[in-house]
Amino acid sequence: MIVKRIIPCLDVKEGKVVKGTNFVSLRELGDPVKMASDYSKNGADEIIFLDISATNEGRQTMIDIVRETAETVFVPFTVGGGVRTIDDVTRLLQAGADKVGMNSAAVVNPQLITDAAARFGSQCVVVAVDAKRFDDGWHVMTHGGSKDTGIDALEWVKMAEQKGAGEILLTSVDTDGVKDGFDIGLTKAVVESVKIPVIASGGCGKPEHFSEVFEQTDVSAALAASIFHEDTFSIKEVKRSCLVQGVNVREDGLF
Repeated sequence: MIVKRIIPCLDVKEGKVVKGTNFVSLRELGDPVKMASDYSKNGADEIIFLDISATNEGRQTMIDIVRETAETVFVPFTVGGGVRTIDDVTRLLQAGADKVGMNSAAVVNPQLITDAAARFGSQCVVVAVDAKRFDDGWHVMTHGGSKDTGIDALEWVKMAEQKGAGEILLTSVDTDGVKDGFDIGLTKAVVESVKIPVIASGGCGKPEHFSEVFEQTDVSAALAASIFHEDTFSIKEVKRSCLVQGVNVREDGLF
């Protein structure tokens, strides 16, 4: 049985971890390096670090914070935000990231996926997909969920896989920060469209939401931000809840 991954996500703006609802109304929650270190020590299977304002502000991800964070975590570390070129991917991996996430730039230039996979291997390439429900299905959103590309999300994840992506980080713009649960319909549709691992994101409000998405879809991992950052629930509590529901998770240090 495949072990499901529980992942905290650090959305960072101007050097601080932030969180909002439906990608807006952001509030500061803490220092990214310290928070990532704490999660690494307390059961996180991976850490995801997203510089959410990098694309809109037209700058590179904060390399210094990435480097410092990489030195403090002992689990796989994915970094995204502001990745526009193969040189950006190179810099992030050299700074200590295990995987690099790309979103807006990959939509504009899918060749970036292929180039990164060819140079570093597909296992290093995570395509982040922010999707929003419309009458004709789900559209890919870019620039922090603010721009509707009109691109069908299911067709896009298929293309991303063909171009060389090793993983999809799927965020539902509709459920992000709402805390009513993951978008099961969207997640299931995306998982069934590709063969590579998919990470579910957006909407988690309690431990049971993790087991729900694992039980109702074949998603490989699920992440949350608010419930961990605000100390509503710990990663260990989420894992214990998953185990009770029969979900296979890594048990190191839980008991």
